[in-house]
Amino acid sequence: MPCPICDKPTEKAFRPFCSRRCADVDLAKWFSGSYAIPSPDPADADAFENGPRDTDEEKPH
Repeated sequence: MPCPICDKPTEKAFRPFCSRRCADVDLAKWFSGSYAIPSPDPADADAFENGPRDTDEEKPH
């Protein structure tokens, strides 16, 4: 099975990757949102674009 980042053969210590570097590249993609799956729900898109909705309740300071 090739490394999903660079297509080199995988190393047992870093499976499914070939090296620590490729594992870290993959982790960085997760953190940056590159692997996000878009939602077909319009409410999700609205919440993302407008941020969290404020409520009438008092918020503690």
